[in-house]
Amino acid sequence: MTDQRTQGTQLPQPDPALKRLEPFLGSWTLEGHLVGSTENNIRGRTSFRWLAGGFFLEQRFELDFMGTTIHSLELIGYEPATDTFPSTVFSNVSPSPLPYRWEVDDRKVKISVSYGPMDSTFTREFTEDGGSFSGGWRPNPGADETVNVPYDVSGSRAE
Repeated sequence: MTDQRTQGTQLPQPDPALKRLEPFLGSWTLEGHLVGSTENNIRGRTSFRWLAGGFFLEQRFELDFMGTTIHSLELIGYEPATDTFPSTVFSNVSPSPLPYRWEVDDRKVKISVSYGPMDSTFTREFTEDGGSFSGGWRPNPGADETVNVPYDVSGSRAE
């Protein structure tokens, strides 16, 4: 028996711009180092998947950042007015959810955060085949580098 309240109802569909996030899908291994250092003391793993409905991309992240373990859950959506992907990060190193903003253009990605003392931008680029990337976090002008530590990181698809 069909429910009369939902019969003929058109559910909203995900914005086609969300397809720009598809290269992130799957699991990735991460490795990096502080700017100016050659010691790879940043290692981790991240995975991306669509939430049911396809409106939000979920990232689960685990990183050993020079002996400090960081776990986070990030939900990434789309904002047509700015053609960007705002996200919210829930982490074991912050008592408040953190607002990030993603810009994705072909193989180039820019992720920024400006909230309290956190004020930095991550830029990265996928390789031509999409199987790996390299990039780095940099403090924005005037940001405290003791909080916004500059580091480089690369990633590759996990097997």
